[in-house]
Amino acid sequence: MTFFRNYFVLFLGLLGSIAFAQDDQNDTQYKKRVLETTEVDFLTSYYSQDGDNAAVSGGIGTEKLTDATGTFVVSIPLNDDDVLTIDAGVSAYTSASSSNINPFDGGRRADPFVASSGASSGDTWVNLTGSYTHSSDDRNNIVSGKLSVSSEYDYFSLGFGGSYSRLFNEKNTEVSVKANVYLDSWNTIYPYELRAFGANGIGFFRPTEITGNVNYNPNFTEFDKTNRNSYSLGLGFSQILHRNLQGSLAFDVIQQQGLLSTPFQRVYFSDVADSFIEDFQLADDVERLPDSRTKIALGGRLNWFVNELITVRTFYRYYFDDWGINSHTASVEVPIKISDKFTLYPSYRFYNQTAADYFGGYETHLSTLEFYTSDYDLSEYNANQLGFGASYTDIFTQLNIWEFGLKSIDLKFYKYDRDTTFSSSIITAGFKFVMD
Repeated sequence: MTFFRNYFVLFLGLLGSIAFAQDDQNDTQYKKRVLETTEVDFLTSYYSQDGDNAAVSGGIGTEKLTDATGTFVVSIPLNDDDVLTIDAGVSAYTSASSSNINPFDGGRRADPFVASSGASSGDTWVNLTGSYTHSSDDRNNIVSGKLSVSSEYDYFSLGFGGSYSRLFNEKNTEVSVKANVYLDSWNTIYPYELRAFGANGIGFFRPTEITGNVNYNPNFTEFDKTNRNSYSLGLGFSQILHRNLQGSLAFDVIQQQGLLSTPFQRVYFSDVADSFIEDFQLADDVERLPDSRTKIALGGRLNWFVNELITVRTFYRYYFDDWGINSHTASVEVPIKISDKFTLYPSYRFYNQTAADYFGGYETHLSTLEFYTSDYDLSEYNANQLGFGASYTDIFTQLNIWEFGLKSIDLKFYKYDRDTTFSSSIITAGFKFVMD
């Protein structure tokens, strides 16, 4: 969308002049450093999920997946006003669902509810992000810029962006604007049985083993685009309403263009006879979605500091897009300080959404349609998430590892359930160290 690109270019052009314009009368003899010393965060998580509506096998089949992630975030004060942050992360997963991109390469009988042992059953995602933040002498103007790169077996992403925040009213009011661009490129991987019908196809691999409709001849064409560009703009407003009450509002818009379909997600048509090899149904086509999408979200937070022991944090967001999805998110978290060093974090989150215009379950689409998907992430559903966490904080950093003192430890667990068959859980841990 030309509007978003033009706005982003204008935003970057103005960013520097706004941030670095300083009022001489604000000069002081002493100012507190934005970040006193180098900080290192180590974050790790373990995630698992299961369900019976895998998009890889057309809305049926196992959705089992596990993922282990480790991330280091290093924040370095360059001087009193500037901070450089490096964020490096690695995520390794195994997926029974994606393993069935090629369900015929293992020793087991092909079945959508059984994982294949082939190369697509697991992969590693890596990410590196660098950001630079500058604060004005009076700390009322904050500008930042970032650059990121990430890679996985089927895509590569380059991102860049920036933000500007302005504080008013003795820092009781804050307004902010942020913009980001992500340029992604796909290595298009199609379901194994469809590859023979692409531009470089050399014939089907096991035609004599087909049962059901033995004249398997899908009307499949490869995608002519392999890139996806995303542009986002966000506006924020935060206000201290009372010494015990703080509220904020946020508005975000995202424009995506390019290949928005996932090339290895199958679709089965209701008006095409079924073909099988062993217990696995051969794809009629892959997911096909429009090459543009606009997403808009409006949200707000209200934090109430009840007393020195209890805080109530609430959040609500309304989302809609031009694919027909409307959603509501509401959550509450109640930190409970049980001692000077320990805090508990019970939480609850509710989410619901309508289905995308192009969604249909297994064998509900017609082959005459232009767009179709059986990805249940785009279906209608309600979801509930319960969470519990605990944190330990030591402002004196009495425990030391080399030249770093341990400042805090955070542990959290979340259990997530949809009213479909999908469920997941995640446990996260965070450790913050500061240089002595």
